[in-house]
Amino acid sequence: MAASEPMVKPPEDDYPPRPIPFTRGRPRGSISEATLTSATMMVADVLAVLVALSLASGVRFYGATAGWIPTFWRGIRTSLSPGYLMFFVGSLLIVNRWYGVYGPRTKQKPWHEHRRTVQACLAAGLLLCGCMYVMHNTMISRGIVAYLIGFTTVLLCILRAVWRHAFYRRHERGLDTKNVLIVGANHLGNVIRKQIVRQGHLGRSFKGFVRTADGVPHPEARSFLIGDLAQWSKIARKHFVDEIIIAEQCTAATITEVIEAAHELDVDVLAVLGYHDDLTPEAPIEYLANFPVVSLHRRNGKVVARLLKRVWDLAASAGLLVIISPIMLMIALLIKLDSPGPVFYISQRIGKRGRSFSCFKFRTMAVDADRLKTSLCAHNERSGPLFKIRNDPRVTRIGRHLRKFSLDELPQLVNAIRGDMSLVGPRPPLASEVEAYELEHLRRLEVLPGLTGLWQVGARQDPSFDRYVALDLTYVENWSLWLDLKILARTAQVVLRGTGS
Repeated sequence: MAASEPMVKPPEDDYPPRPIPFTRGRPRGSISEATLTSATMMVADVLAVLVALSLASGVRFYGATAGWIPTFWRGIRTSLSPGYLMFFVGSLLIVNRWYGVYGPRTKQKPWHEHRRTVQACLAAGLLLCGCMYVMHNTMISRGIVAYLIGFTTVLLCILRAVWRHAFYRRHERGLDTKNVLIVGANHLGNVIRKQIVRQGHLGRSFKGFVRTADGVPHPEARSFLIGDLAQWSKIARKHFVDEIIIAEQCTAATITEVIEAAHELDVDVLAVLGYHDDLTPEAPIEYLANFPVVSLHRRNGKVVARLLKRVWDLAASAGLLVIISPIMLMIALLIKLDSPGPVFYISQRIGKRGRSFSCFKFRTMAVDADRLKTSLCAHNERSGPLFKIRNDPRVTRIGRHLRKFSLDELPQLVNAIRGDMSLVGPRPPLASEVEAYELEHLRRLEVLPGLTGLWQVGARQDPSFDRYVALDLTYVENWSLWLDLKILARTAQVVLRGTGS
């Protein structure tokens, strides 16, 4: 829902969160997304230093001509010893960490990030020079050190700009964004709403305000009220909320209840600095646009496992596209010869956490299939919002064979590469289907939709909508990489048997 559209207030029913043991800590062995991002940036910085050393040794000893391409190890032997190189790298990482350069991109402005990067490179360079002076080292060329510092500074500034540009582009596409709920529709909450809406690079999508018992809503914020704080747990599920921002004073008991529910729902909780500081005396200060905030609770996602799943999706999808590209070209030709119309059918589907995306398939029906669907509703053989007819008159001759072996879904490998889908997951529903969902059904949208899943390999011919949802929720609750591999293996068997429809 767009931030500019008035939101409908939900019914005034109670939806208390189920009591769970209160905890603010992260389970042992888990890795936060921020930690993984910082580690990735640190590895990239180390690689940048190695490139800078190679460039420095090349310019210093071989001249800036087109003919020199010195190897890295030769550069180490003739320029800087491994000990001094490790000291410089370690100093650079520590200073960058101290300056907060490895934090999220949305916490700092671009010029501020570049200034701190330059300061960190110069500080690490000065530490290296001081170490060489203390060790009375006169063998290493001072020119190499100067070139190393200069090239490192330039490369890291370029790297920071690339990182930021990549994050901004993903946010513009609606990827990696957080759905935000603000507690308190006062003046401060309304200002935060405006900054979130106007500054898309923050990576946040405003969903609405929840009102506190004693709060007085700002006139501009009234149209964005979607419920009371007592209902926030239900609202969070309905709107796929990732983060709740507390912009108004609440009682300690209320905050404790919010954090307990956030732990169960896997939602981040931030509070504007000045509110509830006694609960987080040692928490680091972050920035949301121009507002300092502190974290009261952080989500505990399977960050490493999700990263491995994403890498697997990219590698496997790209590899499969290369291998089956001749088959896809042949299918495209058959579709054009069989019936008039485009080769591909593109429909808007609902993906992870309610985000809409364009889903690609080979066209298996007549061009006016969507228009004819209304007249065929009486023949629907599925329960609930699903729609399926065994002998659908809209299906073309070649389309019937493509559906039998699920070949019409091969273009969705492109969706997997784009990050809209995964190889394994619940099937992406239509918006009309999601409108008919009950609150519990929305849980199947908490993960990326997939080309295949438990329902496709176990109950594809089952007309029951409840069975369809139950299998998807089982996958959401028990997801693992091993489960994905087993589903892919069973999918190959189903495709070869031709049990699609």
